[in-house]
Amino acid sequence: MKVIVVGGGKVGYYLTKTLLEHGHKPHLIEKERNTCARAANDLDVPVICGDGSTIDVLESAETHDADALIAVTGRDQDNLVACQLAKQLFHVRRTVARINNPKNAAVMKQLGVDIPVSSTDNIARLLEREVDSTSIKQLMSLNRGETSLCELLIPQQYKLDGVRLSELQLPEESIIVSITRDGKLIIPRGNAQILSGDKVLVICDNKVAHELSRKIGLEANRADN
Repeated sequence: MKVIVVGGGKVGYYLTKTLLEHGHKPHLIEKERNTCARAANDLDVPVICGDGSTIDVLESAETHDADALIAVTGRDQDNLVACQLAKQLFHVRRTVARINNPKNAAVMKQLGVDIPVSSTDNIARLLEREVDSTSIKQLMSLNRGETSLCELLIPQQYKLDGVRLSELQLPEESIIVSITRDGKLIIPRGNAQILSGDKVLVICDNKVAHELSRKIGLEANRADN
């Protein structure tokens, strides 16, 4: 998943690092040259030096083919403008804005920001759960928010149509609870198959949600659609 991160301070730096470790493809935008140099030296990601709330800099980051943009600068106004440009001009599907003043949350939402977040601790986790809402849906938060009960919506023309659960090598921190097919509930075993149009109920640690989606093959399908 390609993610544009606007703001390379402490929050943006560690967010970019976390996204990279989780298998995403972050691009970092930052105004300060020294901060850009540090990020470029420490992280193996594209770093664009400039104002992420301007069109030309977003174009330089190739925002047009990004799956999401996350603005985490210290200025709510800049975060809002970056998200609005990403949504309206570059047609980015999901935008996330760090809110330094919690009072701005409602306004951010009204002005088009998909996910305004006043606490930055869980931005990466929120993004992974929300960015592909067409294929994965969180139903319930468990274990103090560290684990989720999720429904995976298997698309039509599923690339791995007919694959058996035993062939998927799913993360250890995940378990398939059930498969719903044509209105019938299936309690899965290792030889159970996943078919196009299935609804798969899973329990997984939030840290492996992206890996789970990738192992099942949902990300590959999205990239081809």
